[in-house]
Amino acid sequence: MIFRLARIVWVITRYRLDTLLPLGRMPWWLRSLFVLSPLRLVPIGERPRGERLRLALEALGPIFVKFGQMLSTRRDLLPEDIADELQRLQDQVPPFPAQQAKALVEEELAMSLEDAFASFEPEPLASASVAQVHAARLHGGEAVVVKIIRPGIERVMRQDMALLYRFASVLARIPEARRLRPVEVVRDYESTLFDELDLTKEAANTSQLKRNFKNSPLLYVPAIYWALTHRRVMVQERIYGVPVADTAALLAQGTNLKKLAERGVEIFFTQVFRDNFFHADMHPGNIFVSYDHPQDPQYIAIDCGIVGSLTREDQDYLARNLLAFFHQDYYEVAALHIESGWVGEETRANEFAAAIRTVCEPILEKPLKDISFGQVLLGLFQTARRFNMEVQPQLVLLQKTLLNIEGLGRQLYPDLDLWSTAKPYLEQWMKERAGVSGLWESLKRQAPELSRQLPELPVLAHQVLSRTELEHRQRRRQVDAMGGIHQQLNRHIRSQRRMRLGLLLVAAAVAWQPLSEWAAGQAWPALVAAALGVLLLTWH
Repeated sequence: MIFRLARIVWVITRYRLDTLLPLGRMPWWLRSLFVLSPLRLVPIGERPRGERLRLALEALGPIFVKFGQMLSTRRDLLPEDIADELQRLQDQVPPFPAQQAKALVEEELAMSLEDAFASFEPEPLASASVAQVHAARLHGGEAVVVKIIRPGIERVMRQDMALLYRFASVLARIPEARRLRPVEVVRDYESTLFDELDLTKEAANTSQLKRNFKNSPLLYVPAIYWALTHRRVMVQERIYGVPVADTAALLAQGTNLKKLAERGVEIFFTQVFRDNFFHADMHPGNIFVSYDHPQDPQYIAIDCGIVGSLTREDQDYLARNLLAFFHQDYYEVAALHIESGWVGEETRANEFAAAIRTVCEPILEKPLKDISFGQVLLGLFQTARRFNMEVQPQLVLLQKTLLNIEGLGRQLYPDLDLWSTAKPYLEQWMKERAGVSGLWESLKRQAPELSRQLPELPVLAHQVLSRTELEHRQRRRQVDAMGGIHQQLNRHIRSQRRMRLGLLLVAAAVAWQPLSEWAAGQAWPALVAAALGVLLLTWH
């Protein structure tokens, strides 16, 4: 752990990443710390800042590479030179040796390369943060790609995750950062990240996504060859297409970029709301566009290692929130946040609605090129801090995917109106969900379970009635028992009173003669006080 932390500090120092920080926006004490830091004694070198950042992320490993991949889609938030360099992270991470790749494939498949493939290219097609891909051909003539997990990558990832947990634990002690639930976010990120190390899970995700978009003009997903797929090796149909980030090539083949951008938004909402199963790693390196029908473009998706899904409750709240945004009904947005528990119950809906209105009103009914989603996100975070809104870990993957989609939309067709494109789809989904067709689909989905339980309904009803009658009798016995105890207590109290009064009368009779002599010599106030005392004793 200490060695890994030291390496991170060394990489930051080597590439002088401190020069990328906006010192002018930092607090004075932090700015002073950087100004006086020994880092400034290390020469910056001749490499430009974007290249230094990319090399540092590659040196630090897959977690940092994936962070850079996400940033590469946000050209509206990054300078052009940094965005161009980070885009190279998507398929140009240094490969591991071909001999090592061959040995790993043979070990995982328990057969030689010659038995498994008619041909196997030693030079990788692409090398990513967790795995690299080689072209091959099966004995039946099918062109395939072979994805191989990097050797030793799990150990490095576990070290990085341990550091992230330490950092998250520190953040959780800060009141302002606690609402972000950093430990839960890191835990959720850890589970999705380590799922990528098991290629059988990615293969299953790919098959599911392919089934969801079977014969769809929107999206094509390549087939999996299950006989040659194992935990560290996956064999998949080879696809041919234009990388979605290569806008020049898309224009050269006459692609309808407006339709392409709109279909990207439609694919996203289809995955989230129709299928409740969405590709959560949609950076440009994982998305291609088919060469066929450029005026009716079709996406091709690969690398389904990270997928997400929502509960039915989260789906409903999310759809209703988005529709409320589209209709500019900010009070409904605030009420839904309170109802779902995303903000505290003590939050006043009208104040929360006013704060959301201030942030979101400028972005509606405008093309992407005219608005800054970075500023919108910053404003929403400030609103969240003011109203103690907690980050929902189950929505983190969805938020990341939406950022990727918006970044791609900006790159392909800056005039795309995300809201007007998504609004009709969401309205139709809500109508189907809440209408007669939604009720019918729900009944069909539950029909097998209902048919299984139907013959048991009389028995279940009899059991419920018997249990209810038994509970009723038990309650009556408890009430009767409590009544008897109450009566016994009352009798005991009355008996105690009679006993005290009797003892008092006996004592008075025995002591009458001495008392009468004593009373004859007392003043009347003393006699009144004594009489009151006797009355009080008797009453008690």
